[in-house]
Amino acid sequence: MLPQALIFDVDGTLAETERDGHRMAFNAAFREAGLGWTWDEALYGELLAVAGGKERIRAFLSRHQPGFDPPGGESLETFVARLHRMKNAHFARLLEQGAVNLRPGVARLIGEARAAGVPLAIATTTSPENVERLLARTLGPEAPGWFACIVAGDMVPAKKPAPDAYLRVLAELDADPGRCMAFEDSAQGLKAARTAGLPVVVTPSHYTRGEDFTGAALVVSDLGEPARPFRVLAGDAGGAGWVDLGLIRRLLEGQARAREAVR
Repeated sequence: MLPQALIFDVDGTLAETERDGHRMAFNAAFREAGLGWTWDEALYGELLAVAGGKERIRAFLSRHQPGFDPPGGESLETFVARLHRMKNAHFARLLEQGAVNLRPGVARLIGEARAAGVPLAIATTTSPENVERLLARTLGPEAPGWFACIVAGDMVPAKKPAPDAYLRVLAELDADPGRCMAFEDSAQGLKAARTAGLPVVVTPSHYTRGEDFTGAALVVSDLGEPARPFRVLAGDAGGAGWVDLGLIRRLLEGQARAREAVR
């Protein structure tokens, strides 16, 4: 039986956007605003524990710039929103320059799902504009339309690790979570998807290697390609070397048997 839907996180899952995309865009926005701040790899890794770009700016100010007053008497809320818009504009330019590419196996699996008529969806903390730009740049201008549902950033009350984004996707698709598969790269995302009742394949990214992925259906280095198989980090891939609909079906069946066994 085919899965009812494949639901993807974006940053770190579809592409390694954080280190060489969003981080660089934040730093460019800081320079443009004349702030003199730089988020190096270590600091950005710390801030990634906070979901959402605007939330990350607020966390940075609280932890590293206590007493900061926005210029020109601007309110903190207005300042953060303006800085985040600047950052998104820089991120868009980085995408256009080809600075961010899809992770191995992503385009292949999306193509296989489309060919089989399996609905695709997005559940992410980033903005809808960033999602659409990434999809259009890496998969083609028509790619955002391939996804039956895109739930992003501020579209839900609470960001990951809350399950809100996944719950909204499931509601919009009218899908059974046990018959869908989520794809994540972080412990926060895994918690969000599992709380929504979804089985999860985790492909750790640069910043999430070493996190605790207990509860994932499978943890692999990436989605793999026939010429470049994935490495299994946790779980049983049944000898497979890349994630395809056949492996997803076997994982969903295994998860269903596990649920029955504990009833």
